[in-house]
Amino acid sequence: MSLHIIIDGYNLIRQSEVLSGLERQNIQAGRDALVDMLAAYRRVKRHKITVVFDGSDAICDYPSQNSVKGISIVFSKFGEIADTVIKRMASKEREKAIIVSSDQDIIQRSESFGCATLNSVVFENKIFMAYQLDSFRSDENISIGWVPTTRKKGPSRRLPKRERQNRIKTGKL
Repeated sequence: MSLHIIIDGYNLIRQSEVLSGLERQNIQAGRDALVDMLAAYRRVKRHKITVVFDGSDAICDYPSQNSVKGISIVFSKFGEIADTVIKRMASKEREKAIIVSSDQDIIQRSESFGCATLNSVVFENKIFMAYQLDSFRSDENISIGWVPTTRKKGPSRRLPKRERQNRIKTGKL
């Protein structure tokens, strides 16, 4: 099953120390840096990624087709906020989606639709590692492999079904 990662764009940018610093200088620079990191992540993990930003009247350098480097970019329409767009997408995608946001309202609503959720800071760490791995691969032209293991880890206590499903989906990131 293919995953669709739906990201609350400004929430992720403002939760990040690096991206928020760029955004304070220039809002477009913050968005560009986020899209670059997501594109590197997408090269490592082939998931469908959509970033949702507030504002139909936002000044933007992105082309009209709203897809840059394989990342879908959505701006909310006039009179609508990004939270509403994300919730609507979550209701449509259901268990195929992972919602990335630190907004508790978005998280609770998305989970009620069956979506997996991930905190913005946790996801930023994942995309930052992928960004570094992608730049390392392009510099060295070598592949780094992972050796799978069947060794069990941790206590034998079983998590509730919803949490197990959430871990399975977020584990694919």
